[in-house]
Amino acid sequence: MKRIEVFSCSMNTPTMDETVEWIGSRIDRREFTQHVVVNVAKLVHMQTDAELAESVRACDIVNIDGMGVVWGARLLGFPVPERVAGVDLFERLLQMAADRGLPVYLLGATDEVVARTAVVVSTRYAGLKIAGYHHGYFWDDEESVVEAIRRSGAKLLFVAITSPKKESFINRWKHRLGVDFVMGVGGTFDVVAGKVRRAPLWMQRSGLEWAYRVLQEPRRMWKRYFVTNNRFALMLLRARIASTFNRTAAEHGE
Repeated sequence: MKRIEVFSCSMNTPTMDETVEWIGSRIDRREFTQHVVVNVAKLVHMQTDAELAESVRACDIVNIDGMGVVWGARLLGFPVPERVAGVDLFERLLQMAADRGLPVYLLGATDEVVARTAVVVSTRYAGLKIAGYHHGYFWDDEESVVEAIRRSGAKLLFVAITSPKKESFINRWKHRLGVDFVMGVGGTFDVVAGKVRRAPLWMQRSGLEWAYRVLQEPRRMWKRYFVTNNRFALMLLRARIASTFNRTAAEHGE
C-alpha cells in the first residue's frame, strides 16, 4: 500500500474501498492490524509528543482523516485521492464484521454512551456480534480491561478515547488484546449514540467539520482547533517556502 511522508509522519493514501478491502484481507489471514487515522490536530501534536509519534509509527495502516491534511499533502505535491474518515470507516468495518460473523468489542466513552452505541449498531447491522463493551475511564486498572477484551473472543476492537491516550493504550497492550484488528475511533461513539451531531455533508467536504464541533462544544473545542489549525497553517507555509527555495536553487545549479 502506497505511503507518503508529511512532517515526519508516514501515511497511507488508499481510498475508502481499498482500505476496507486491505483490512479484510489481513483479518482473513489472521494478521494483526493496528490502525490509526491522522488529522490536523494529531499531526501537529506529533511534532512535540514523542510517545504519540511512536504509537502512530507503529501502526500497520495510517489513514488520512481530515480535509486539512488532505489539502496540505496535496499542496506539498503528494497525490491523495480522498479523505478516509474514521467514523465512516468504523461503519464500513461494522458491516464487514456483521457479514462475516466477526465479533467486535467497543471500548471508550461513558457507560451510558458505549451501552447506547452497542444497541444502535446491533440494530443497524443485522447479525453483528457484540463480544462486549466497556467505558473509557479505567486507567487505574488497565490490565483487567485488557484481559476482559482478550477473554471476550472479539476479532475487532474499536477504542473511543481521546488522543493521545488511545494511541498509547493500543500500542502498549496490542500484543495482549487477542484481537486481529484494533482501531482508535475518537468521539465516534458520541456520534453513533446521538450525543453529538455530525456536521452536514457539505461541511465535511469543505473541511469545516471542526467548526461544527466548535459550535456544539465551544468551551471545550475552540482552543484546541484554533491553536492546532494555526500551527498547521504555519508548518505548511514554512514547508512551501522551503520547497520553493530548494527548487529555485536547483534550477540555478546552486
